[in-house]
Amino acid sequence: MIDIDTLLAWGAAYKKVTAGEVIFREGSNCTFYHQLVEGKVRWININEEGKEFVQTFIEPGECFGEFPLFDDEPYAAGAIADSDAVIIRLHKPAFHQILKEDPALHFAFSKMLTQRLRFKFLILKELANHNPESSISTLLKYFKEHQKNICTKCNKLQLTRQQIADMTGLRVETVIRTMKNMQHKGRLQISRGKVYY
Repeated sequence: MIDIDTLLAWGAAYKKVTAGEVIFREGSNCTFYHQLVEGKVRWININEEGKEFVQTFIEPGECFGEFPLFDDEPYAAGAIADSDAVIIRLHKPAFHQILKEDPALHFAFSKMLTQRLRFKFLILKELANHNPESSISTLLKYFKEHQKNICTKCNKLQLTRQQIADMTGLRVETVIRTMKNMQHKGRLQISRGKVYY
Protein backbone atom coordinates (compact mmCIF):
# COMPACT_ATOMS: atom_id res chain seq x y z
CA MET A 1 0.00 0.00 0.00
CA ILE A 2 2.73 2.49 0.95
CA ASP A 3 6.10 2.73 -0.77
CA ILE A 4 8.75 1.16 1.48
CA ASP A 5 11.15 4.10 1.08
CA THR A 6 8.38 6.41 2.28
CA LEU A 7 7.74 4.19 5.28
CA LEU A 8 11.44 4.08 6.15
CA ALA A 9 11.71 7.86 5.81
CA TRP A 10 8.92 8.18 8.40
CA GLY A 11 10.73 5.90 10.86
CA ALA A 12 9.34 2.46 9.98
CA ALA A 13 11.35 -0.64 10.87
CA TYR A 14 11.47 -4.18 9.56
CA LYS A 15 10.48 -7.11 11.73
CA LYS A 16 11.14 -10.78 10.92
CA VAL A 17 8.63 -13.36 12.10
CA THR A 18 8.71 -17.13 11.88
CA ALA A 19 5.94 -19.40 10.62
CA GLY A 20 3.26 -19.74 13.29
CA GLU A 21 4.35 -16.63 15.20
CA VAL A 22 1.56 -14.36 16.45
CA ILE A 23 2.03 -10.82 15.12
CA PHE A 24 -0.88 -9.38 17.10
CA ARG A 25 -3.91 -10.83 18.88
CA GLU A 26 -7.59 -10.09 18.43
CA GLY A 27 -8.68 -7.62 21.11
CA SER A 28 -5.21 -6.17 21.74
CA ASN A 29 -4.38 -2.50 21.25
CA CYS A 30 -2.89 -1.23 18.01
CA THR A 31 0.30 0.83 17.96
CA PHE A 32 1.59 0.10 14.43
CA TYR A 33 0.67 0.11 10.77
CA HIS A 34 1.73 -3.31 9.38
CA GLN A 35 2.68 -4.06 5.77
CA LEU A 36 3.92 -7.42 4.54
CA VAL A 37 7.23 -7.39 2.65
CA GLU A 38 7.92 -11.14 2.29
CA GLY A 39 6.07 -14.33 3.15
CA LYS A 40 2.40 -14.85 3.93
CA VAL A 41 0.18 -13.88 6.87
CA ARG A 42 -3.26 -15.11 7.79
CA TRP A 43 -5.69 -12.68 9.41
CA ILE A 44 -7.94 -14.71 11.69
CA ASN A 45 -10.53 -14.96 14.41
CA ILE A 46 -10.47 -17.89 16.86
CA ASN A 47 -13.63 -19.12 18.55
CA GLU A 48 -13.99 -20.55 22.09
CA GLU A 49 -13.20 -24.07 20.85
CA GLY A 50 -9.95 -22.86 19.27
CA LYS A 51 -11.19 -23.14 15.66
CA GLU A 52 -9.74 -20.58 13.30
CA PHE A 53 -11.87 -18.58 10.90
CA VAL A 54 -9.58 -17.05 8.28
CA GLN A 55 -10.66 -13.55 7.31
CA THR A 56 -8.08 -13.39 4.52
CA PHE A 57 -4.54 -14.29 3.55
CA ILE A 58 -2.16 -11.35 3.24
CA GLU A 59 0.40 -11.31 0.45
CA PRO A 60 3.55 -9.16 0.04
CA GLY A 61 2.73 -5.51 -0.53
CA GLU A 62 -0.56 -5.68 1.38
CA CYS A 63 -1.29 -4.10 4.74
CA PHE A 64 -3.22 -5.79 7.52
CA GLY A 65 -4.72 -4.95 10.89
CA GLU A 66 -5.60 -1.44 9.75
CA PHE A 67 -9.07 -1.04 11.32
CA PRO A 68 -7.82 0.23 14.72
CA LEU A 69 -5.65 2.79 12.94
CA PHE A 70 -8.89 4.52 11.95
CA ASP A 71 -11.27 3.88 14.84
CA ASP A 72 -8.93 3.49 17.87
CA GLU A 73 -10.68 0.26 18.86
CA PRO A 74 -8.79 -3.00 19.56
CA TYR A 75 -7.84 -5.38 16.75
CA ALA A 76 -10.94 -7.06 15.25
CA ALA A 77 -8.88 -10.13 14.31
CA GLY A 78 -5.46 -11.54 15.02
CA ALA A 79 -2.57 -12.03 12.61
CA ILE A 80 -0.31 -15.07 12.43
CA ALA A 81 2.64 -15.65 10.12
CA ASP A 82 1.62 -18.42 7.72
CA SER A 83 5.27 -18.76 6.68
CA ASP A 84 8.51 -17.09 7.67
CA ALA A 85 7.88 -13.45 6.85
CA VAL A 86 9.22 -9.92 6.91
CA ILE A 87 6.93 -7.09 7.99
CA ILE A 88 7.54 -3.37 7.96
CA ARG A 89 5.90 -1.50 10.83
CA LEU A 90 5.25 2.20 11.28
CA HIS A 91 4.08 3.86 14.50
CA LYS A 92 0.42 4.86 14.42
CA PRO A 93 0.97 8.66 14.78
CA ALA A 94 3.39 8.67 11.84
CA PHE A 95 0.88 6.70 9.75
CA HIS A 96 -1.79 9.31 10.50
CA GLN A 97 0.58 12.10 9.49
CA ILE A 98 1.37 10.42 6.16
CA LEU A 99 -2.35 10.22 5.36
CA LYS A 100 -2.85 13.88 6.30
CA GLU A 101 -0.06 14.93 3.97
CA ASP A 102 -1.08 12.67 1.07
CA PRO A 103 -4.84 12.78 0.25
CA ALA A 104 -4.36 10.37 -2.68
CA LEU A 105 -2.96 7.76 -0.32
CA HIS A 106 -5.82 8.36 2.11
CA PHE A 107 -8.27 7.80 -0.75
CA ALA A 108 -6.42 4.58 -1.71
CA PHE A 109 -6.86 3.31 1.85
CA SER A 110 -10.56 4.16 1.75
CA LYS A 111 -10.88 2.20 -1.49
CA MET A 112 -8.98 -0.80 -0.06
CA LEU A 113 -11.12 -0.82 3.09
CA THR A 114 -14.25 -0.72 0.94
CA GLN A 115 -13.00 -3.65 -1.16
CA ARG A 116 -12.33 -5.69 1.98
CA LEU A 117 -15.78 -4.84 3.30
CA ARG A 118 -17.37 -5.92 0.00
CA PHE A 119 -15.52 -9.24 0.28
CA LYS A 120 -16.92 -9.74 3.80
CA PHE A 121 -20.46 -9.01 2.56
CA LEU A 122 -19.95 -11.56 -0.21
CA ILE A 123 -18.74 -14.25 2.22
CA LEU A 124 -21.49 -13.55 4.76
CA LYS A 125 -24.15 -13.79 2.06
CA GLU A 126 -22.77 -17.16 0.99
CA LEU A 127 -22.56 -18.45 4.56
CA ALA A 128 -26.23 -17.56 5.04
CA ASN A 129 -27.16 -19.68 1.99
CA HIS A 130 -25.84 -22.88 3.62
CA ASN A 131 -24.86 -24.14 0.17
CA PRO A 132 -21.23 -25.39 0.18
CA GLU A 133 -20.92 -25.47 -3.62
CA SER A 134 -22.16 -21.92 -3.96
CA SER A 135 -19.85 -20.72 -1.14
CA ILE A 136 -16.77 -22.35 -2.66
CA SER A 137 -17.65 -21.25 -6.20
CA THR A 138 -18.20 -17.65 -5.10
CA LEU A 139 -14.90 -17.61 -3.21
CA LEU A 140 -12.94 -19.05 -6.14
CA LYS A 141 -14.61 -16.70 -8.62
CA TYR A 142 -13.72 -13.73 -6.39
CA PHE A 143 -10.09 -14.85 -6.16
CA LYS A 144 -9.85 -15.31 -9.92
CA GLU A 145 -11.39 -11.90 -10.67
CA HIS A 146 -9.09 -10.19 -8.15
CA GLN A 147 -6.00 -12.24 -9.10
CA LYS A 148 -5.49 -13.41 -5.54
CA ASN A 149 -4.71 -16.96 -4.35
CA ILE A 150 -5.01 -18.34 -7.90
CA CYS A 151 -2.02 -18.47 -10.26
CA THR A 152 -2.76 -16.08 -13.14
CA LYS A 153 -0.68 -18.18 -15.57
CA CYS A 154 -1.87 -21.72 -14.81
CA ASN A 155 -5.15 -21.15 -12.85
CA LYS A 156 -3.89 -23.33 -9.96
CA LEU A 157 -5.51 -22.60 -6.61
CA GLN A 158 -2.80 -21.58 -4.14
CA LEU A 159 -4.81 -22.49 -1.04
CA THR A 160 -5.28 -25.86 0.60
CA ARG A 161 -8.68 -27.40 1.12
CA GLN A 162 -8.22 -26.77 4.85
CA GLN A 163 -7.63 -23.06 4.16
CA ILE A 164 -10.79 -22.93 2.02
CA ALA A 165 -12.66 -24.57 4.91
CA ASP A 166 -11.23 -22.02 7.35
CA MET A 167 -12.37 -19.15 5.11
CA THR A 168 -15.89 -20.46 4.50
CA GLY A 169 -16.67 -21.96 7.90
CA LEU A 170 -17.16 -25.37 6.27
CA ARG A 171 -15.62 -28.63 7.45
CA VAL A 172 -12.63 -29.75 5.39
CA GLU A 173 -14.44 -33.00 4.54
CA THR A 174 -17.31 -30.93 3.09
CA VAL A 175 -14.85 -28.89 1.02
CA ILE A 176 -13.17 -32.04 -0.35
CA ARG A 177 -16.50 -33.69 -1.23
CA THR A 178 -17.90 -30.48 -2.76
CA MET A 179 -14.80 -29.88 -4.89
CA LYS A 180 -14.99 -33.44 -6.21
CA ASN A 181 -18.64 -32.84 -7.16
CA MET A 182 -17.63 -29.57 -8.82
CA GLN A 183 -14.99 -31.46 -10.81
CA HIS A 184 -17.61 -33.98 -12.02
CA LYS A 185 -19.77 -31.05 -13.16
CA GLY A 186 -16.81 -29.51 -15.02
CA ARG A 187 -16.68 -26.42 -12.78
CA LEU A 188 -13.03 -27.00 -11.81
CA GLN A 189 -10.23 -29.47 -12.44
CA ILE A 190 -8.29 -31.60 -9.97
CA SER A 191 -5.00 -33.12 -11.10
CA ARG A 192 -2.59 -34.90 -8.75
CA GLY A 193 -4.31 -33.29 -5.77
CA LYS A 194 -3.98 -29.77 -7.21
CA VAL A 195 -7.09 -27.69 -7.92
CA TYR A 196 -7.36 -25.58 -11.08
CA TYR A 197 -10.15 -23.05 -11.53
